[in-house]
Amino acid sequence: MSQPNKPLAERMRPKILDEFIGQEHLLNKDASLRRALDAGIIPSMILWGPPGVGKTTLANLIADHLKRPFYTLSAISSGVKDVREVIQKAEGSGMFSQSGAILFIDEIHRFSKAQQDSLLGAVEKGTLTLIGATTENPSFEVISALLSRSQVYILKEHDTSSLTEILERALKEDVILSKKDIDIQEIEALLALSGGDARRLLNLFEVIVGTFGPDEKIIITNEIVQDRAQQRSVKYDKNGEQHYDIISAFIKSIRGSDPNAAVYWLARMVEGGEDPKFIARRLIISAAEDIGLANPNALLLANNCFQAVQTVGWPESRIILSECTIYLANSPKGNAAYMAINQAQQLVKDTGDLPVPLPLRNAPTKLMKELGYGEGYLYSHNYPGNFAFQEFLPEEISGVNFFQAGSSPKEKEVAEKIKQLWRNKYEGNG
Repeated sequence: MSQPNKPLAERMRPKILDEFIGQEHLLNKDASLRRALDAGIIPSMILWGPPGVGKTTLANLIADHLKRPFYTLSAISSGVKDVREVIQKAEGSGMFSQSGAILFIDEIHRFSKAQQDSLLGAVEKGTLTLIGATTENPSFEVISALLSRSQVYILKEHDTSSLTEILERALKEDVILSKKDIDIQEIEALLALSGGDARRLLNLFEVIVGTFGPDEKIIITNEIVQDRAQQRSVKYDKNGEQHYDIISAFIKSIRGSDPNAAVYWLARMVEGGEDPKFIARRLIISAAEDIGLANPNALLLANNCFQAVQTVGWPESRIILSECTIYLANSPKGNAAYMAINQAQQLVKDTGDLPVPLPLRNAPTKLMKELGYGEGYLYSHNYPGNFAFQEFLPEEISGVNFFQAGSSPKEKEVAEKIKQLWRNKYEGNG
């Protein structure tokens, strides 16, 4: 039975899979997900998409379509204990059901590594089929072990066609709207303000309809929508796609030495209610990755910026963030440190766990000393300039030089010092 006190978006949630509007690339009859569901097969999956595209609704419909036991947790309010309780319930219900239970976790990106780890055993054994919903890129927010056991399905923003269809269905089928005389003469403003979010569209439409008196004819035009809708907030969803798009533009503007653009994107985040500590953390990363040894003071300033933001809070933190942003954008750039660790990590992956040279090994026991551990090590402080030429890399990769200076004078200075100290080893490698 419909409950009129619920928001329109809740009242209009589809009841069966065939009523779901949008996401045809996943749900039309020939789509891989729909074919699997119709065959009674469901992999663990991550539903990735912006708000209001039907992630939660789809998870419920999948469970209902397959007649599976369905459990749901919110990552905001649930912990490892809650996960374990669901697993125990699923194990108990498995004795009486031929089909495995489905666990839906909303905003799974908010689960910590430990919380995500607690799911692995049940997912591997088939005790639970996981459906996680996230507005964040799962490559960054879901642990690799869980990601490798799940299929990622990308849900898209609703286009104007699906939004229009959703609204038309509400006019015909909703218990309240279907009884009203509503004349929609223009729809463009409603669609624009919804931003591809079906939930926002329906709830906004309900607000607009509610501004008319009981005896007033309801006419919807672009002008009426603009006039009667609440002041539109800046389109920035700190839990959605805009979160990463705008921080990406922010960091790239700093990297590209454009302080004006960087401050603009900073303002977008400030006005959108972004966590100032998140912005400050990204400034620290930018200082290390994009400036690095070209200006080591940048990292010190960025770290002090983070500490100051924690101390001061909003709204004054915006000034501190602006100062640091402008400084980093105007700073000389260099990514030699970033490239060095990338190359070193790749070499580790390619060569595996190469043995530590015997002179560098720790020798806390007599046996280790007898085996040659620590033998031949030269204590640098016993030599002129606190330097003694010796090998610190495994023999198999001796001579590799990860630090390659860019055009920054400071990086070239560092590279020259390395070359002078290790000229016999890196001659010709910069």
